[in-house]
Amino acid sequence: MSASITSSTNAHRLHEDIAAGLTGTLIVALGIALLSKATLLTGGTAGLALLLQYATGFDFGPLFLVVNLPFYALSILRMGWKLTIRTFLAVLVVSGLTNLTSRWVGIEYLEPLYAAVAGGMLVGLGLLILFRHRTSLGGVNILALYAQERYGLRAGYVQFAVDGMILLASLFVVNPEQFGLSLLATTMINLVIATNHKPGRYMGVS
Repeated sequence: MSASITSSTNAHRLHEDIAAGLTGTLIVALGIALLSKATLLTGGTAGLALLLQYATGFDFGPLFLVVNLPFYALSILRMGWKLTIRTFLAVLVVSGLTNLTSRWVGIEYLEPLYAAVAGGMLVGLGLLILFRHRTSLGGVNILALYAQERYGLRAGYVQFAVDGMILLASLFVVNPEQFGLSLLATTMINLVIATNHKPGRYMGVS
């Protein structure tokens, strides 16, 4: 079977990409809402936005949009306009849904350990869905996807390394316990991605 026929057979349809985009962003937003409720962080631009939220008191949504702006140029140069537009829309939806989730879902008590594990796994699952439909949430996600497609490196491992540096900066804002749980949340995110998104394993394209 020729490469063109294989690509056509495995290609996602538009309605599948839209459904996956909505599903992935909703799951990510729920995960971030859990982390935010427990005052935990993660890596990537989402973690940076959470860090700025705790430090300044501004809402996550607008901060998430702003911190992603510098990465769109890299996305256009390295990944093309199509992925950049998908990324911008995904970031926009997550920004809105995260703020709305905190209003729609009321939680009286949330065990921080559960928030770290469940929140991290939800964010990882949402990112996995987006990755498989050639969509990201900007920033480190763009770098991770590029490294995987260009050099065959696992996206989860690339993101894990950068996330570590971002988490170190959080020591100036959160206490040691929150830092440890934030590290756990980040590990859960990247574990989900690294064990489920390997080069050549998933053949669907958009």
